[in-house]
Amino acid sequence: MLEESAIVVKIDNGQVWVIGTQNNACAGCAQKTGCSSNALDSVLKKKPILVDSELALKTGDTVVVSIEEGELLRAAFLMYLLPVCALFTGAGIADSLINHATPYADLWIATSALISLALAFLAIQKIQQYALLNYYARPVVIKKC
Repeated sequence: MLEESAIVVKIDNGQVWVIGTQNNACAGCAQKTGCSSNALDSVLKKKPILVDSELALKTGDTVVVSIEEGELLRAAFLMYLLPVCALFTGAGIADSLINHATPYADLWIATSALISLALAFLAIQKIQQYALLNYYARPVVIKKC
């Protein structure tokens, strides 16, 4: 289980919005300018994230937010591997069906790959919208600090 501390910034109809706090190890690090973690944190820490909570919280509380590794891996598969597979599958199918003597054969293959990629993104959107296949991974508040 992956855990991170966060601060509650908003509570709306039982939903809790949190912003992550800076890691203590990052505060004293001399490599901030070249560190990808610091660059990523500077972008992600500015946006509140919706989390599930069964605890009675108020704005300003420091909490520990957690997500299961399995859920994170499934979400990563859905968001990264599925579009790449769709891209190559679309290009492979078009490559096998098109005669390469046809004018603009490469353009048709690239178009097929992009259409497959767009269809994969639509499928991901539907999966997330309807929470199909239990791929909807949202962090939960496990304790109040």
